[in-house]
Amino acid sequence: MLDVNSGCVHIVDELVYALSPIVEKQLKKAGIKSGTVISEQIKNELTQAVIKEYQTIESNAEKALILEAMQEIFELCEADMLFTEDVYESYIDGFKSRETVVKALCLHIAHDCNLACKYCFAEEGEYHGRRALMSYEVGKKALDFLVANSGNRVNLEVDFFGGEPLMNWQVVKDLVAYGRSMEETHHKKFRFTLTTNGVLLNDDIQEFANREMSNLVLSIDGRKEVHDRMRPYRGGQGSYEHIVPKFIKAAESRDQMDYYVRGTFTHNNLDFAEDVMHLAELGFKQISVEPVVAEETESYALRPEDIPVIMNEYDRLAKMIIEKNKKGEGFNFFHFMIDLSGGPCVAKRLSGCGSGTEYLAVTPWGDFYPCHQFVGKEEFIMGNVDTGIVNTAIREEFKACNVYAKEECKNCFAKFYCSGGCAANAYNYKGSINGVYDPGCELQRKRVECAIMIKAAMAEDEKENEE
Repeated sequence: MLDVNSGCVHIVDELVYALSPIVEKQLKKAGIKSGTVISEQIKNELTQAVIKEYQTIESNAEKALILEAMQEIFELCEADMLFTEDVYESYIDGFKSRETVVKALCLHIAHDCNLACKYCFAEEGEYHGRRALMSYEVGKKALDFLVANSGNRVNLEVDFFGGEPLMNWQVVKDLVAYGRSMEETHHKKFRFTLTTNGVLLNDDIQEFANREMSNLVLSIDGRKEVHDRMRPYRGGQGSYEHIVPKFIKAAESRDQMDYYVRGTFTHNNLDFAEDVMHLAELGFKQISVEPVVAEETESYALRPEDIPVIMNEYDRLAKMIIEKNKKGEGFNFFHFMIDLSGGPCVAKRLSGCGSGTEYLAVTPWGDFYPCHQFVGKEEFIMGNVDTGIVNTAIREEFKACNVYAKEECKNCFAKFYCSGGCAANAYNYKGSINGVYDPGCELQRKRVECAIMIKAAMAEDEKENEE
C-alpha cells in the first residue's frame, strides 16, 4: 500500500488493505489530518463508523481482527505515514521562478547512421533534415555554453548521441579532451555518456569509453528475430550477430556496471518479457526494454487493444525477476528500478528530466532544442551555440511544465515517480507539453506497481531469511 505524498510503502494484510480507504474517508469527514494525535474517544467513534460501513460490504471478519487492524491504521496515520497531505503544490510558484541552470547537453554528434531501424524517430539519423556530422568547433562552443550556464553546479553531463556517434569518433575524443581540460580551471566535472548501435565498436573505442565514459547505452532489442526485424542494415541484413559479441565484451569490461543494453518493444513482440530474459541469459545485468512511440499508421505501433496485454506482460516479467532474484541470478530492469528510501529531490519529482531548462539537445550545426525528441521541429529551436538561448519563451514554457500543470497528473498515484511523463510524447499525442501521453501513463502506472511489488517481495524474503 503506497502513501503517495510521503512515499511510504506498507506491506499489509487483506483486512487492513480493505479497511484503509474507508478509514481515509471517515478521517476526512471528521477533519482529521495525518500526523494528528487522535483521542481514544474519536478513535472509538471512527471505528464504529468504519465497522458499520465495512460490514455492508464484507461481514465475515471477526470484530477483534477489525479492531486490531484499525489500531494499525491509526498508528500509521498518527506517525504521518498514511493519508498524508500533498504539501508540494505550494512550492510551484517558487519553483517556476527559479534561476535557469543548465546541467546537461545531448550532443547530436552525427545526424547519420549505418543502420535503418524501422521505428527510429530520427529517420536513420537525419531528424527530418539533412545528414551531417558535428564539427569540433561546434561541439567546443556547446561545452563552453554548458560551463558558462551551469552556475554553481560541479557535475555536468554530456551525452554523445546520434544517429550513430561512432561515425564521428575523432570529434567525440577531441571533445572529451577539451572537456577534461576545463575541469580544474572551472571547478567542473564532466560525466560523458555514449549511446551506440555497436556496429563500429572495437577494442580501441571500448578502452577509451571505459576510461572516459561514465555510462554506455548499447542498443539491442532482444531475441535475434526481434532485433533483426527492426534494426537491420540499410541493405536489409540483420545486425544481431555482429553486435552481440561486442556488447557482451563491453558489459564484462565494465564489470557489469555503468551501462545499459537498451531495447524497444513493438506490436510485433508483445511478449517482450522473453526479450528481457534473453538479454539476461546472455549475461547482461543492466537492461532496459521500452515501448515504442510511433504513428498509429505504422504496422509496428502499439494499439489500444495491446495495452492490457502489455500490462499483463509487465506482471509476468516482475514475477520472473523475483524468481531470478531468489536464485541469485538477479539483474536490473530499468523501468522497475525505484528508490523507496530516498530518490530524486522534490524539484526533480515535480518536473522530470528538465528538458528545455536544465537539459538541452544540440544539433550538428549548433542549434539548441529542448531535447533530442524535439530536434527537427523548427518551432522549438531555442537558439544556437553562437547566440545562446534567444527564444526564452520556450524555456519559460518548459520551466512551467510540472505535475501540477497537468490535470491528469494531480490525482495520479505515480506522479512523483514519472514526474509528469515525457514532454515530447505529450506534445506529439496532445499537441501540448502540458498534456499527457495516455497510453504511456497507463503503462507507467503498471511499471510503478510492479516495481513496488518486487521491492515488497524482496523485503518479505529478507524477513523470512532473518527469522
